[in-house]
Amino acid sequence: METLWPDPSERVCELIKRIAESQLPVSDEVADRVWRASQSGSRQREYVEDPVLSEADRRLNKANMTHWLVCNLQQPGRRVPPAKGTEMLIYARDLVLRGMDMNEVDSWRAAQRVGWSRWLDDCFAVTSDPAELRELVEVAANSLTTYVDDSIAAVGTYVDEIRGELGVGAQAQRHTTVQLLLQGARISRARAEEQLGYPLTGHHVAAILWADSPEDSHGLERVAECLMRVFGAARRLTLPPSTAALWLWVPASEVPPVAALARVLDDAPRVRVALGCPGADLTGFRRSHLDAAAAQRLLARIGSPRRVVRYEDVHLADLITADPARAEQFVADTLGELATADPVLQRTIRTYITEGFNASNAADRLFAHRNTVDRRLAKARALLPRRLEDDPTSVSAAIMLLELQHEPTQES
Repeated sequence: METLWPDPSERVCELIKRIAESQLPVSDEVADRVWRASQSGSRQREYVEDPVLSEADRRLNKANMTHWLVCNLQQPGRRVPPAKGTEMLIYARDLVLRGMDMNEVDSWRAAQRVGWSRWLDDCFAVTSDPAELRELVEVAANSLTTYVDDSIAAVGTYVDEIRGELGVGAQAQRHTTVQLLLQGARISRARAEEQLGYPLTGHHVAAILWADSPEDSHGLERVAECLMRVFGAARRLTLPPSTAALWLWVPASEVPPVAALARVLDDAPRVRVALGCPGADLTGFRRSHLDAAAAQRLLARIGSPRRVVRYEDVHLADLITADPARAEQFVADTLGELATADPVLQRTIRTYITEGFNASNAADRLFAHRNTVDRRLAKARALLPRRLEDDPTSVSAAIMLLELQHEPTQES
């Protein structure tokens, strides 16, 4: 690619190489700082609220940073071609699948500002000579700014190509119809059913399936088919909202137990599922999906490793964790020393509450002797800052938050 500014001097080339080498490899801490800046600057809320899109954005930020630094290590101060790799293709495809555009680039500029600030600090650290510093800053600024401009243009080209591939076929129409339904737009039920090939009358349960990385997304369709069978449904509606996720709706009036759902994932270890509450007709179609999306965001927000979650089980946790700092304080204030005690004690007292303060029923649920449960309850009560009976709902909710941050046990 043609460089639009004079080649740097030999001395400045050495300084650029020194800085680039010191910033490689890009650490997760630095990548996360740049990513958080891009998230705060984004006007496309999907990239902030959807954990799958958000993770794809984080990977792209890190890949772009790494590419620019490596190129400057090899050819200091020259124009850097866009990193036309897998991450950029995924980003462009996700833009198209979600009906977004390239008009808003605030997130790219916000990430650029953070990366530039770090580079500038290192410029002042490697030289105090005014002439060297001026040339170093000018060359690097030209290189980075042009790199971001070229990268945005490259994404735009990919977007156009992908739109051309999808065209105006049935899949594109399905995407448009679902987006209108989820936005609550007025749309004819008959027309929507015709385009989706899915009846919108009766009850629906929505689910969101996603993979840890795009490389693991090949199992999503098979998991969706297995979930349909677990629900006892004869049909389903699926839609890929991004490269590593799948939206699913099945005609059902209740959600199976977590244990039955989890068995579906035995052969897909990197696939996760969030399910909404059942709902009826057009409103239920939309509401159940929004519930599933809220459950998915909850897992991302608290860093939960849970692979299957039903919104009906975690709706209270979703409300409590809207402010993570306050949620953490809520757990500490509610549980006291029980917050850091043996999880067996926590699980016992929560089961006891769920079973209506019936220790015998709790013992049956926990496959434990009644005397064992009584001893555990006594220990747990002694660790609580207040009497259990004063606010059992808060105690149960606080323990549930702790449980969500760990893999489920066989008993839970």
